[in-house]
Amino acid sequence: MSQPINPQPIGIAEITGARKSDFRKLTLGSIGVVYGDIGTSPLYAFKESLSTASAGGQPTADAIIGVISLILWALMSIVTLKYVIFLLRADNQGEGGTLTLMALAQRGWQGNTYIIVVLGMLGAALFYGDAVITPAISVLSAVEGLKVITPAFDPYIVPLSLVILVALFVVQSRGTAKVAAFFGPIMAVWFVALAVGGLIHIAESPDILAAINPSYGVRFLFTHGHIGFLTLGSVFLAVTGAEALYADLGHFRRGPIQFAWIAVVFPALAVNYLGQGATVLAKPEAGESPFFLLYPGWAQLPMVLLATAATVIASQAVITGAYSLTQQAIQLGLLPRFQIRRTSETQAGQIYISRINWMMLVMVLLIVGMFRTSSALAAAYGIAVTGTMVITSMMAFVVVWRCWNWSPWAAAALISPILLIDTTFLVANLAKVVDGGWLPLVVAAFLVMVMLAWREGTSVLAAKTRRTEVPLADLLKGLERRPRDQRVPGTAVFLTAHPQTAPTALLHNLKHNKVLHEKNVILSVLTTDTPHVREEERVSIKPLSDTFTQVTLRFGYMENPNVTKALPSCRQHGWKMDVMQTSFFLSRRALKPAPNSPLPKWEDHLFVHLARFSDDATSYFSLPTDRVVEMGTQLTV
Repeated sequence: MSQPINPQPIGIAEITGARKSDFRKLTLGSIGVVYGDIGTSPLYAFKESLSTASAGGQPTADAIIGVISLILWALMSIVTLKYVIFLLRADNQGEGGTLTLMALAQRGWQGNTYIIVVLGMLGAALFYGDAVITPAISVLSAVEGLKVITPAFDPYIVPLSLVILVALFVVQSRGTAKVAAFFGPIMAVWFVALAVGGLIHIAESPDILAAINPSYGVRFLFTHGHIGFLTLGSVFLAVTGAEALYADLGHFRRGPIQFAWIAVVFPALAVNYLGQGATVLAKPEAGESPFFLLYPGWAQLPMVLLATAATVIASQAVITGAYSLTQQAIQLGLLPRFQIRRTSETQAGQIYISRINWMMLVMVLLIVGMFRTSSALAAAYGIAVTGTMVITSMMAFVVVWRCWNWSPWAAAALISPILLIDTTFLVANLAKVVDGGWLPLVVAAFLVMVMLAWREGTSVLAAKTRRTEVPLADLLKGLERRPRDQRVPGTAVFLTAHPQTAPTALLHNLKHNKVLHEKNVILSVLTTDTPHVREEERVSIKPLSDTFTQVTLRFGYMENPNVTKALPSCRQHGWKMDVMQTSFFLSRRALKPAPNSPLPKWEDHLFVHLARFSDDATSYFSLPTDRVVEMGTQLTV
């Protein structure tokens, strides 16, 4: 459980321990996937921050240098210090992300973990809010570059953006394994283009280099009052996407992610922002579209096309991140079962969840239709990310204290400055609630209600079911006294969440069909608080009698619980299984709201609807459909 900080310099162990070719591939892959979101922030972050700082008027030199200084040091403090140096070390067997941090904090916390679970729910819900805004604002901001070429494109910005977004979500079912191979090279070209565009203009207006001094940003904040505080909320747009550093830890490892940021991404972003500032210093009217005006006229159309490709990649990264988060939430018991389909035989992270995909598409199209411009949508962007970052910092405190075995004072000394910065950005972004910031908050609030209803509803249902169940040991004593000639040939597998009590399907089979098989298996599928389970720990078998065996399958919260693929490994433990001679018995429960439910009325009805919306166990556990027998029951919750 203890995870002391490694005293080695960051990334050295990974670089020396892995082959250089693998390290280069992972680094290039992280540039394409991990940094897609934050890499497209220059399209709109400085423009919106400068617009807020100048309050709609002509930007002054102090405002330009102050805003660039705030952006640079936001990248340094939040991305470099918090995520690259610190949080990437808080992993759960190499996996990262909000729910992974929740699982770690739960494991370390001794006592009631309800608060930690609620924080994890809220962080996950805010991520979904971010996940539906990112494709909308990214694609809109890139396509809006066409207006710089000629205003005649203005009426086509929204329709073209909608077409691109629909195409993006439609191709998700095909998987991203092949497309992902192009992500790294395209984003590498993108970051080179960012740096080149910035360098040209820094050379023309070197005064912008004063922004490297953080005092210019601090002075702007304290001398501009309310405007300075609002500007801080817009400045945060430059660091949106930082959560991807932590969430994608399991796919690319710590060393490549850190190296990519320090050697490629951060220098390119810093130079580009400085170049945008230098452009507006020389030509204040360039503040309306500082990014695309970095480039000469002949290069603007290629940059619009490259920017569109980059924003599609950024959107792809956040969409697949939503799939991964959903898979974790299902396995941790926070969401109903959705069918999860793997789209790659070699990459475990390549999954597709149809329902999530189409719900996200509907939300994204509605958002584009409502806001219509990236500037209008910028007000909605930031609250979800800042909220997630505050929650991440709070759970990180528990991990440092309880899992790393630091004293509470030492943990507080480490986390407090980080939490202060995150909270400051959150408060600054809350000023945007009326202008559009309500959108991710509404999405997050609804999803938290869904998670709470599902978690508490399943707990009430399990408690009610246990009161009517029969202890398995007592049932077996009676069954073993039955004559052997009443047994039917073959093996019956009864799935149950409570292995100490008789499965409902077994009781109904005995009551209605009045048969018992020669061999019977009580099968339980458990989800661990680790992302993956070693194959040698996957199966445990316990004989209960001559004809009954208890089998437990364990899966990590990042794995698909494929029972059909896992069962053959039981042969190594002595159980000879023939699928064609095996029947799987499941209990399908039809739920109805109870008049005296312990849940609030809204929660009770929501849970019943969610249960109906949930995929059946046959699909979720990948059972052979022609070998499944379902026994129906009705219950009130």
